[in-house]
Amino acid sequence: MAVDRILKDDASEEKGERARMASFVGAIAITDLIKTTLGPKGMDKILQSTGRGHEVTVTNDGATILKSLHIDNPAAKVLIDISKVQDDEVGDGTTSVVVLAGELLREAEKLVAAKIHPMTIISGFRMAAECARNALLQRVVDNKENAEKFKSDLMKIAMTTLSSKILSQDKEHFAQLAVDAVMRLKGSTNLEAIQIIKKPGGSLKDSFLDEGFILDKKIGVGQPKRIENAKILVANTAMDTDKVKIYGARVRVDSMAKVAQIEAAEKEKMKEKVQKIIGHGINCFVNRQLIYNFPEELFADAGVLAIEHADFDGIERLALVTGGEIASTFDNPESACTIVLRGASHHVLDEAERSLHDALCVLSQTVNDTRVLLGGGWPEMVMAKEVDELARKTPGKKSHAIEAFSRALIAIPTIIADNAGLDSADLVAKLRAEHHKEGCNAGIDVITGSVGDMAELGISEAFKVKQAVLLSATEAAEMILRVDEIITCAPRRREDRM
Repeated sequence: MAVDRILKDDASEEKGERARMASFVGAIAITDLIKTTLGPKGMDKILQSTGRGHEVTVTNDGATILKSLHIDNPAAKVLIDISKVQDDEVGDGTTSVVVLAGELLREAEKLVAAKIHPMTIISGFRMAAECARNALLQRVVDNKENAEKFKSDLMKIAMTTLSSKILSQDKEHFAQLAVDAVMRLKGSTNLEAIQIIKKPGGSLKDSFLDEGFILDKKIGVGQPKRIENAKILVANTAMDTDKVKIYGARVRVDSMAKVAQIEAAEKEKMKEKVQKIIGHGINCFVNRQLIYNFPEELFADAGVLAIEHADFDGIERLALVTGGEIASTFDNPESACTIVLRGASHHVLDEAERSLHDALCVLSQTVNDTRVLLGGGWPEMVMAKEVDELARKTPGKKSHAIEAFSRALIAIPTIIADNAGLDSADLVAKLRAEHHKEGCNAGIDVITGSVGDMAELGISEAFKVKQAVLLSATEAAEMILRVDEIITCAPRRREDRM
């Protein structure tokens, strides 16, 4: 055992079959954990932190759940990473991508047990993924020329995304909010310009979109409360020197009058600063730092609205949406808006924000890449059908891998049906039969619990999201399949570091 001599005491290694088993088990466990949150009838998870305060998060957002897990298994970590990337790239489909990768591995495990080499499986998976992507490309709808149709596409996508979230009861209201907000961005994917303010109280229905920027702050005493055509200066500057503050220096004076002189000089300096600020011809001054009573008084005399201690996000965002630098002049405020969310508690609000964030991400991506697909398990069935046909044409062992890929795709509509408490085997079999007809739009209608026409029901998804799910899941499964050895390194001991 030469290897044992190389590795230090606490290091361990798993080889071949055992390593692969450990990877499969880890990845499949993560998939089983998260698949119950998939689809419109998916369940939520309560995440309780073990740290101080035992914070509780209630969510069914795949990426949020996985981010919060502390996990030892390397394969499970790969799946967590792909859900994070999916969240950053397109914002939605975080659960689907993990479920698809897990299902691919579940199928791969059976093939490995049947003595098919991982490399054969990988090349089969690659062919299948390419074929599935082409199948989707042939069936996409692109309405970018027709503004009315495109807007209704966006509404459908927003409603589909929200239907699996906490906002599903008021999904029309929120879909409208999200679409209006994204349309104001005029094709930019910078969601920073959409601010979300959470205010407990009221119900989710009371949430609204304000076409403008809201800075949640109080205004100084005696200053105007409302300004039309504001000229704003955003600054990050100290406005708190109307008292003597000399740190680390000793000042010797021979009478109190001298101290008064120093204070007067300080006051004069402050006055000059305020004069300079007002000299810019502004009538609204927003500062990152405190504003003391004296400068506040001066601003009030000049009829300037001054806001102190604006949080940094607020300032940064205000500068962004007004097209200004911090402390500078201002032009185009039309590309910003603020969504105010109302809800019963912080947990509800946090989850509502996550749901809305998903919808905003997907919509802003769709504005850029306007291709749209039907949803509700329809894309998976379309892909599975094409992949199956490819398997029939492919000679050799690869065909088993390609067939396995098609089974993994079908797992997604199966899970959506299971989560809704429906008979998945029966439904998926019906779906499969429907999909053998040309130009079929059948998918799972979880509300009536039967096969429905996705085009009529208005269930749509963004092509970009589906493509990202397909490609990321295939790559992740491939990466885990390639593993044939897991080496766990020994922790470095204190004395080794000397």
